[in-house]
Amino acid sequence: MDLQKQAPRQDPEGCLTVAIRIPVRIVVLVLVVPVRVMWDLLVVVGRFLRDTVLRPVGRAVFVWPFVGLWRYVVVPLGRALGWLGNVLVVVPLGWLYRYLLTPFGHGLARMAQAIGSGLAWVYARVLTPVGRAVLWVLRGIGAGLAALGLGVYGVVAWLVRYLVVVPAGWVYVWVLTPVGHAVAWCAKGVWWLLDVIVTGVGAALHWITRILFVLPALALWRWVLTPVGQVLVVLGREVGEALGHAWRIAGHISLAVGRFLGTLLRRVFVEPVRWVYRTVLTPVGHVIRDTVLRPAAETARGVGRAVRQALAAARESVRQARADLRRMLFGEPGQPQVVDRREPTGAETRTLGSSTTALTKD
Repeated sequence: MDLQKQAPRQDPEGCLTVAIRIPVRIVVLVLVVPVRVMWDLLVVVGRFLRDTVLRPVGRAVFVWPFVGLWRYVVVPLGRALGWLGNVLVVVPLGWLYRYLLTPFGHGLARMAQAIGSGLAWVYARVLTPVGRAVLWVLRGIGAGLAALGLGVYGVVAWLVRYLVVVPAGWVYVWVLTPVGHAVAWCAKGVWWLLDVIVTGVGAALHWITRILFVLPALALWRWVLTPVGQVLVVLGREVGEALGHAWRIAGHISLAVGRFLGTLLRRVFVEPVRWVYRTVLTPVGHVIRDTVLRPAAETARGVGRAVRQALAAARESVRQARADLRRMLFGEPGQPQVVDRREPTGAETRTLGSSTTALTKD
């Protein structure tokens, strides 16, 4: 057993295939490269739009509203409808089946059982004896009619034999049989004549059709259509292979062009902008932050504290002025009187000799 893989055998190619292949591949490559570059550009743009625009917009417009609708509308509504269906339909139907239909069905079953028992008794005790009596009477009547019919049958059979069967047999033997033989012989002659005519006409039509249609069509197929078809097949195969080959080459070219444009864009725009941001804007921003923004922020915070202190002092002055005006108009407010409830203060502790009950108060 040969374990080594054999290379597939390639059929020898003709000069026509070799002559068609190179021009077709060149033309197809020239035509396919712009199409592949545009296709790759559209793919990149489409992926960018999908990731940055279409997917967020789709989620915001379609996914999130439907999720919210399902979560906060459909699910609670379904649960409410399920609870209502259970309360309004399932529970009443269960009660109706358990306390109404089941006893009614049991009653109908017992009634049907009683009716069946009565009908069985009637069948066994009444209908069966009556049927047997009727059958015995019918058997007697049938026996009498059979005895009477034997005599009538013999007379009728003799009349039918000599008035119908014997004359019919004579007519069949001496009249119908000769006439049938003559008709059959004439039919055979007519059939032979028609066979000869149809065979001759068919042979003539066969040769006319073969000479006028079949042979020219066969020659056209063999000497015109088959070579043209072979050329078209070779041309189509080569065009297909050239398209695949050109599409792959155009992919590599498009990838190289894309990398070149990416590198060019990075060297021309990204790197200078990054260098300007790193070496110019960042130090300038730090200087502005340290020399302008931080002092300004400190000054603003100090001003804010001073303003808050001034506002607090103003509120306190207004509060004191309002209290002085109230004392001038209404006098000093009365002090609440202290009531001695003879309860221990928080500083004193209970001992065995002290008590706060009503019976042991001093």
